[in-house]
Amino acid sequence: MPTHVLAEAHGDETGALLAFLEAQRGGLRRAVLGLTDDRATQRPSASELSLAGLVKHVAETEQGWVETAQELPHSIERTQDTWHLSFQMEDGETLAEVLAFWDGVAKRTEEFIRSVPSLNDTFPLPPAPWFPPEARQSMRWLLLHLIEETARHAGHADILRESLDGKTAFELVDEERAAREG
Repeated sequence: MPTHVLAEAHGDETGALLAFLEAQRGGLRRAVLGLTDDRATQRPSASELSLAGLVKHVAETEQGWVETAQELPHSIERTQDTWHLSFQMEDGETLAEVLAFWDGVAKRTEEFIRSVPSLNDTFPLPPAPWFPPEARQSMRWLLLHLIEETARHAGHADILRESLDGKTAFELVDEERAAREG
């Protein structure tokens, strides 16, 4: 990880988990730093993945998991026939719009997690062949899963970005810092 996650206030497990989630989001956001929509939608590897598609997928996935934890219907329903759309920009979508959408999702995630009385509180998992019947998971599990999902795709994004123009995560951290300070 090319950035350091600041320590939480003593005993603030929620804050620590949210900080690690935000650090992983930052890695994925940095991977698209300075790219046009055209560059962000290119697929520079044998995979069908693009950087813009990864950002969209992670944003939709985070929103879906938080809605599941809130026991709400998903705002964006994906089926077997539309699953691929979570990994690609659709006509008229821009990277800036997807990033703004993700910022809103991240804000709602933090608000929700900070509103639950305990990370031990649970929610039911939806019926699916890959989940045990009537399974429940804790809010702690939710945060750890979101960290895992985001980190996995941030790693994919590092490879895609380096394949596009040779920039590594460390170079992008420096560019982000320079833009912030300049």
